[in-house]
Amino acid sequence: MEDLVAAGADVRIADDLSSGKPKNLEAVADDIELLEGNLKHWEFANEATAGVDTVFHLAADHGGRGYISNYPANCATNLALDNIVYETAAENNVERICFASSACTYPTDIQQERQRLHEDMVSFDERGGAYADEMYGWAKLMGERSLQAYQEQYDIDTSAVRIFTAYGPRENETHAIVAFMAKAYAGQDPFEIWGDGDQTRNFTYVKDITRALRLAAENITDGTAVNAGISRYVTMNEAVEYVFDYFDWEPDEINYMTDKPEGVRHRAADTTRANELLGWEPEYTVEEGIKNTLDWYVDARDKEYVRENLETLLHER
Repeated sequence: MEDLVAAGADVRIADDLSSGKPKNLEAVADDIELLEGNLKHWEFANEATAGVDTVFHLAADHGGRGYISNYPANCATNLALDNIVYETAAENNVERICFASSACTYPTDIQQERQRLHEDMVSFDERGGAYADEMYGWAKLMGERSLQAYQEQYDIDTSAVRIFTAYGPRENETHAIVAFMAKAYAGQDPFEIWGDGDQTRNFTYVKDITRALRLAAENITDGTAVNAGISRYVTMNEAVEYVFDYFDWEPDEINYMTDKPEGVRHRAADTTRANELLGWEPEYTVEEGIKNTLDWYVDARDKEYVRENLETLLHER
């Protein structure tokens, strides 16, 4: 939202603050309107979407892999949330909606080998064209399809951005990159990694994600989905090494927890469509993004607090 404020936009934020904090907005607190409430409630969603021309719909019940694996019913409530936001936006004559979708919309069976995911690997028109990643992925996929329906019926300009393993400052510790930072900061030894450490993700820095969302809202009108991710496969072991290098520390032992949820084996993005439609490509390398996030983390978190509350931080949004 800092970039929107800097661009001169009037910004309203609607959030239930279940995982975020008002402190995260302090840099722009005097320049925004903050509404606190639950977007699953029609009255609040109606208030949030009244009098605005563009909705960036990022709200979701979501956490890292452990959260979406252990709380599928929570993630299922996103189906209702999405449609309430769309319905109230339509009734309030919102001009455009940009939906924060997810790489979890992609079929899980094609992610056991390394092949970059492109948008046509998901289809609403072909039998067997969808096989999403857990309940969270199915909810995001249906969020895309519902958005297209609202575009067709109400002639709202719509777009969807499939976000790939986003991370960055102000993220909580249930997500992999910040979880690694918390464990290293607390000196966890044996250091715990879910899976064998060789599973890959394409960790994408938050500033690249927000830029993709803004460009999609400005350039796409028909609900077309675009990927926002990097094309590089990064193993969990590589990501952890960047964190260890930053602290100039490493544990005596690493405990690979192969009984924990680890999701698909490999995931990276084909960004051809985003480049063609939006002129978008990632600007931040993984190394730059992790350093920026670590700089924020050690400034924002007290080491003793992290050490004493590590398990709670890792498992609760």
